[in-house]
Amino acid sequence: MMNAEPPSPKPADPERALSLAYAPAAARYGLAALWMLDEQLGTIVARTESPAVGQMRLTWWHDALRSLRTSRPVDPVLVALADVPEIAPESLLPLIDGWEALLDPMPLPDEVLATYAAARGGTLFRAAAALLGGAANDPGEAGGVWALTDLAFRVSDRETAERALSLARGHAKPMRLPRPLAVLYALARRDLRRGLERARRQGSPARVFRAVAAGLTGR
Repeated sequence: MMNAEPPSPKPADPERALSLAYAPAAARYGLAALWMLDEQLGTIVARTESPAVGQMRLTWWHDALRSLRTSRPVDPVLVALADVPEIAPESLLPLIDGWEALLDPMPLPDEVLATYAAARGGTLFRAAAALLGGAANDPGEAGGVWALTDLAFRVSDRETAERALSLARGHAKPMRLPRPLAVLYALARRDLRRGLERARRQGSPARVFRAVAAGLTGR
């Protein structure tokens, strides 16, 4: 990896941006690239009204990741990923499959949600943990809980949201993780305890305090 962090855009999500503060300087650029890739794929799914069009756009990203080491990317997210040799582009392909699962008609059944959790959250957290030096616990399971909880508070279909939270609760447990991932996992577990009836207010003092505590302790 480059010795100095090149200028790069930060993730749009403030909590993922906060998590970067707890990453080693040498890993921060790569972690930001992973977060931005996930956000880009999420934006495609959120803004797509036709599943066929969404699949076409995700296929473009699938092909772009496959050829990342042999072509010169122009998309800023791909440029950032290309600058991080520690990340194997092929290892991120399941992330696209996870997002593609959300193109199915709502409400999403449990088996689709399980596929989404493993492919999106599991892939993302394992790639991030490898970049951060590994994890004592399986980061993929924590990533699945985080992805399901994140979906529950963003999806408009109430039945899907409730199913996502139910699946997440079945796998949530105390876990030690690399500190940037601990921030996101701790906030997800907080949201699980509070449920859909209590709005998730990013930036609230209590939420920021929990994020900082997790960033300092890894829990």
